[in-house]
Amino acid sequence: MLTLAVLGALSGVLSAEGTAPSTPDFTTEVRPILSRYCFKCHGPDEKTRKGGLRLDLRDETLKPAKTGDIAIVPHQPDKSALVARIETHDPDEIMPPPDSKMTITAEQKEILKRWVAGGAEYKQHWAFIKPQQVRPPKAGNGMPEAANPIDAFIRAKLKDQGFAPSPPADAVTLVRRLYLDLIGLPPKPEEVDAFVQAASRDQEAAIQTTVDALLASPQYGERWARRWLDLARYADTNGYEKDRERSIWSYRDWVVRALNADMPFDEFTIEQVAGDMLPAATVDQRIATGFHRNTMLNEEGGIDPLEFRYYAMADRVATTGTTWLGLTLGCAQCHTHKYDPVTHVEYFQIMAFLNNADEPDLNLPVQEEPEAKQKRLEQLAQQTAALPTKWPGEKSDSAEIRRLLAEVAFQRWLEKMRGDKVDWQVLRPTGMKTNMPHLTQLPDGSVLGSGDITKSDTYELKFRPSTQGITAIRLEALPHPSLPDHGPGLAYYEGPKGDFFMGEFQVTTNGKAVKINRASETYARNNFGGPNTPAVSAMAAVDGDPQTGWSCAKRPGEANEAVFVFEKPLEGTEEISVKMLFGRHYACSLGRFRISVTTHASGAEARGIPHKLEPLLAIPDAALKPAQRNQLRTHFLMNAPEVAGAADTIRALRKPSVAPVSLVMRERPASNPRTTYLYNRGEYTQPQEQVKAEVLSVLNPLPKEAPRNRLAFARWLVSPENPLTARVTVNRQWEILFGRGLVKTSQDFGFQGEVPSHPELLDWLAVEFMKQGWSLKKLHRLIVTSATYQQSSQVTPELLAKDAENKWLARASRPRVEAEIVRDSVLYASGLLSLKMGGPGVYPPQPDGVVDIAYGKSTWEASSGDDRHRRSLYTFLKRTAPFAMSTTFDAPSGEACVARRDVSNTPLQALTLLNDIFMVEATQSLGALASQQPGTDEAKLQFMFRRVLCRQAGADEVAALIEYLEAQRKRIRSGELDAAVISGNKDAREIDRAAWTLLGRALFNLDEFVTKG
Repeated sequence: MLTLAVLGALSGVLSAEGTAPSTPDFTTEVRPILSRYCFKCHGPDEKTRKGGLRLDLRDETLKPAKTGDIAIVPHQPDKSALVARIETHDPDEIMPPPDSKMTITAEQKEILKRWVAGGAEYKQHWAFIKPQQVRPPKAGNGMPEAANPIDAFIRAKLKDQGFAPSPPADAVTLVRRLYLDLIGLPPKPEEVDAFVQAASRDQEAAIQTTVDALLASPQYGERWARRWLDLARYADTNGYEKDRERSIWSYRDWVVRALNADMPFDEFTIEQVAGDMLPAATVDQRIATGFHRNTMLNEEGGIDPLEFRYYAMADRVATTGTTWLGLTLGCAQCHTHKYDPVTHVEYFQIMAFLNNADEPDLNLPVQEEPEAKQKRLEQLAQQTAALPTKWPGEKSDSAEIRRLLAEVAFQRWLEKMRGDKVDWQVLRPTGMKTNMPHLTQLPDGSVLGSGDITKSDTYELKFRPSTQGITAIRLEALPHPSLPDHGPGLAYYEGPKGDFFMGEFQVTTNGKAVKINRASETYARNNFGGPNTPAVSAMAAVDGDPQTGWSCAKRPGEANEAVFVFEKPLEGTEEISVKMLFGRHYACSLGRFRISVTTHASGAEARGIPHKLEPLLAIPDAALKPAQRNQLRTHFLMNAPEVAGAADTIRALRKPSVAPVSLVMRERPASNPRTTYLYNRGEYTQPQEQVKAEVLSVLNPLPKEAPRNRLAFARWLVSPENPLTARVTVNRQWEILFGRGLVKTSQDFGFQGEVPSHPELLDWLAVEFMKQGWSLKKLHRLIVTSATYQQSSQVTPELLAKDAENKWLARASRPRVEAEIVRDSVLYASGLLSLKMGGPGVYPPQPDGVVDIAYGKSTWEASSGDDRHRRSLYTFLKRTAPFAMSTTFDAPSGEACVARRDVSNTPLQALTLLNDIFMVEATQSLGALASQQPGTDEAKLQFMFRRVLCRQAGADEVAALIEYLEAQRKRIRSGELDAAVISGNKDAREIDRAAWTLLGRALFNLDEFVTKG
């Protein structure tokens, strides 16, 4: 016994009583210690691994390190360097080293020693093993069997912990909980009464009926969409410095529709990751790909667009890892993950799946109210008819004289166009070369650019004309549906979408430069200057200075042309080469263009006559019909510099005020794939070897026959063989409903994450989720109909002491509701809430100055009508200045993927509920409703109390609140409170309404109002 005691003291193998303790569980006890204290320096990352020691793989721990020591000798702690290093007091030898600021506790040291003594067995990380659905445990001990499998697992764990479940919550608390959780709104008093009455007869049936009704409610999709949009980092602006508005609200509306339709989560995933690649993809499936277009977009002057595209790709990889895999993939951008089995190469292999996509704008059907459309069209007709009266003249000239002047100018232009008719021969390129964009020849002889652009793009095209004596060459800048804002340019990251800037236009023939004598254009404007400035013209594109050139800014989607006249006709031409240089301050290459030549004796001038109007020029003046003449006149006026301002107003009226587009993904054609590289230390400026798309080796493999593309990757994410996606998804739903996930670290299922509190239940739910067709509604129904969910939230001193976080679920949790639910509940209780669904973001009232901090001249003009009081889901989200009330209650800003919201408790929240301009409106509305109710003050009080808190006020509460109400009336009458500010005047009715308003203000500020009971 003495010998055993000595050995026990040395190795920690034996307990104080001399009996062998049990071997610690590797998953729940050992790996968390190794991961926290050891893997950073002795884990997967070979570049930063120290001493040649790797502790995340068992075979590696059994080999001698560079020092010659063996980290682990199974069953022999006294010979294991790991044990020696954690027990020594030598500052040069102890692990973790002192400079790490981490210290292993005595209890943790004992766990490691016992583990080594027990054989130091490793187990695969629980999250990387395919979930298995075990049979729910039996109750035992005479307890009734659980009707819901969830309860069987929870009660078994409670029994192990020495706890008993709490009794059910009262009917009022339960119905409020169901409404807030499933639709994000409180029930109305009549809905509470109906539930209470039904529950008194058959509570289980009442719950089932209510749950089914809530799951079928259109508000269900709105409530659950908001939490999905946290993951999608949804916002209505681009972020970064300028943070300009973007149009992607149709993606948000798609999420609502998909959730309301209970789209299976696997389809929900596939359509968002790769909906554009599905056969005959619908508009909705393409809209769904907006998930990964929610990344921020930098429009700051001087940026490299490809660099920030790389950062967007890094965001997409990290977001994908968080959303579907519950892994911190972003940690492997710069090096192999220091904790999880994800290599640096695998990070970029995942990026390769997502990288081969372009990012166009999808044109949608016009979303315009009939009245607004009619008003716009009337204004358009009026402005177009009045355009001739805008022609410049003397100040004393009447509108009629200006109209005559415009008619004279038009007639001269018409005669000139007829006299200068030029025949143009379209040239088809025999060769095309660029530094980056991809050029494709279209059937009409034009060339379409696509793909990535840089700040200094060069197009080189070769032609073999069929004629000699060429005197001029024409460049048409043409629109196309595939281009940003229909083009004609490829500018997207900075400046107006669809813009271009051509700094140089060079022509050579037979290897010799062709001198250009003169040039003209139909329109020229620089994004940084006014129209027709010297630095912006066709002639400026042939002056040898790439800082000057031709641009057609401010007119997206319109065709324009530039004509370049040669000093002398080309003779004996075998080949013509055209070189165009694009860029200047930002990336803005030409998107679609066409090259033509003419042999006209005097060259030519830019005319800009649309092809559909060319035939009208051949009709003699006397034979022109009024409608035909009007077409020509309108074209002339819309392009005349003299009335450019009025013409721009008309152009704006031609389009709906809200651009009907959404940001989507589009897989690149096989002829122009994008290459993905491994970047050294994650630096954009250090691309190294090319990588091919491949999934993580620690997870299920991609089928060999599957193409390595985004669609195959999306299907891999939701494959039944993938051990993570179903677990991560059900855990997230559990966290939203209970305030804490079965895995607390819902964003991290890796080695650094917490182990599940109920692993068998988590796996059972994951498998059941897939078996039930990936239905979120069925999953939500299963959870909320469990006795575990329906427990009372009353906490005993014993439970508070032993399980303050409610990890074992011996009671219901009482989390604060989310920011959007706080505001929506206020609107609902006050009678202001509009249930109008969908459409562009709206602007509820908020304190002045909130957006003043944002770049530029940001304004926040509060919406009117229904839009003023719509659900918070539809509030316009500006990344650099989020809606103040939402931020106060911890809503995300849309800048990054958020899997788990912070929950804070600050004085600013109370002040917001008291003083925010929105709260003033809401309490005034609630005060008016209460004051108009018949009966006594107590009856009115109960009316208000039930609208705010759903339950009846108790006798003590009634007495205290009536006393408060009378005190406010007296203060208003005495002038201590200015009733005029609160309610407009001091008559008895208004004084009473003001007093009720102040009472409502107090009720909304109760902790109970913002807490789920």
